[in-house]
Amino acid sequence: MNEPYGPEAPRPISSTSPSIMKMFMGFLAVFIVAQTIGTVLFCLYLHMKMDKMEDVLSLNEDYIFLKKVQKCQTAEGQRSTLLDCEKILKGFQNIQCKDRALKEQPKFEMQRGPEHHEHPHLTHKNETSVPAEKREPIAVHLAGQQSNKAGSVLEWKETMYGPTNSLISNKEGKVKVEEAGLYYIYSQVSFCTGGVSSAPFTLYIYLHIPKEEDRLLLRGQKTQSTSKPPCELQSIRVGGVFNLREDDMVFVNVTDSTKVNYNHGNTYFGIFKL
Repeated sequence: MNEPYGPEAPRPISSTSPSIMKMFMGFLAVFIVAQTIGTVLFCLYLHMKMDKMEDVLSLNEDYIFLKKVQKCQTAEGQRSTLLDCEKILKGFQNIQCKDRALKEQPKFEMQRGPEHHEHPHLTHKNETSVPAEKREPIAVHLAGQQSNKAGSVLEWKETMYGPTNSLISNKEGKVKVEEAGLYYIYSQVSFCTGGVSSAPFTLYIYLHIPKEEDRLLLRGQKTQSTSKPPCELQSIRVGGVFNLREDDMVFVNVTDSTKVNYNHGNTYFGIFKL
C-alpha cells in the first residue's frame, strides 16, 4: 500500500539558546572587569614593591659604602689594591661636612636673635614682604645752602657724606616725609655776631601742614656778642622726637638769615625715622 509522501516536519528551535547566550555574555563581561581590576591592583602592588626594593638597595649601598670606609680605616684595607681608599675616605669626609653644615645652619639663625626678623611695624605699605634689615634707613642729612631769596627760611642741599632716601624730599627749604611715624629732627645753625645788636639770635624748627597754621616744634636761642670783631662765630643746636604724618613738612627759620655761616659742617639739618 502506497503511503502519501509529505515533507518532514521542521524541528522546533530550542527556546533555551538566547538565555544561554545572555548568561555567557554576562560571565564574559564579569571576567573582563575582574581581570582589569586585578591587573590594576597587581600594577599598584608591583610599584610599591619596586619602591621598597629601591629603598632596600639604597640601604644596601650605604651599608656597603660604610663597610668600605671601615675597612679603609684599617691598615689591611689601606694596603689593599682592590679598594680606592683615598677616594672613599674623601667622599665620606664630604658627606660629614655637608651634614655638619646642615646642623649648624639653624643654630646660626637662632643666634641672630629676634631683632633681625621682619617686624610688621617696620615695613612700608608697599614693601610689606621686604624684611626690615634689607631696607635702607629712612634718613636724610642736609647742609646749609646760601640763597639770594629774601626771607628767614633756610635752604638746604644734599652732601656726599650724608644719607638720602626717596621717602624724604627737600624743596625750597621744606623737608617732606612720605611715611608716617616717629622721627628724630635736629639742626645746627652757626652765625656771626658782633656790633651793637644785643637781641638773641633764635633758631626755630616748624611743622608745616598745608591749609593750616605752622606749628613750632623746637626753638633755640643764644645771646649775641657785642665785641668789636666783625664775626665772632657761635652755634645753636636743637633736636627732638616727633610723631609725623604722611606728607608732613618741617623747615628751619632764624631771626636773621644774613648772619648764618654756611662753611662746611657749621650749618646743617637732618631727620631720620626711629
